[in-house]
Amino acid sequence: MQKALIGKKIGMTQIFDEKGKVVPVTVVEAGPCVVSQVKTVETDGYAAIQMGYGDVKPKHVTKPLQGHFKKADVAPKRVLKEFRFDDCAAYELGQVIKADVFETGDKVDVTGKSKGKGYAGVIKRWNFARLKESHGTGPNARHGGSMGACSSPSRVWKGKKMAGHLGAEKVTVQNLAVVKIDAEDNLIAIKGAIPGANGGYVVIKDSVKA
Repeated sequence: MQKALIGKKIGMTQIFDEKGKVVPVTVVEAGPCVVSQVKTVETDGYAAIQMGYGDVKPKHVTKPLQGHFKKADVAPKRVLKEFRFDDCAAYELGQVIKADVFETGDKVDVTGKSKGKGYAGVIKRWNFARLKESHGTGPNARHGGSMGACSSPSRVWKGKKMAGHLGAEKVTVQNLAVVKIDAEDNLIAIKGAIPGANGGYVVIKDSVKA
């Protein structure tokens, strides 16, 4: 059965494996999540399940969502995510999914929102090299250089790498290993780093490359 969880990034630490080697891990508070909707081809045109994570007061939820949760007989949740599994019928409305749905050694993909860096130049944003710092290049060696030919096409091509907003976008890190699971506290230790700042919401899914 395909698996997924919504969680919150707690932070990074390190643990020791059975050989005594240090393993850097990111701790995620994964779940408990509740199935708030089961979509079918007959009613919605496609099969999917919707999960909710994080309790929130009803007054902080819009009225349409209040009705949505009331129909599902589920307490209001802060985060909703939809997953298209091959076998969505394996899940039931109101089913609670906890961290123990994954096992130690599983390979997972983690999706989150990367840290926002604000407006960044081409060196920080695209790893451009600096210009020459002598022979009349100019007062600034961290410019992007030529943007293209002048007479043809007489414009900057769409998609040209330039300075701009860096970060604060959806990022997925693939094929990470689950190192340890604390089912009692719904904690999952994942080897390596995952996107986003501490306290940010992430989605953990079965790895597509495993």
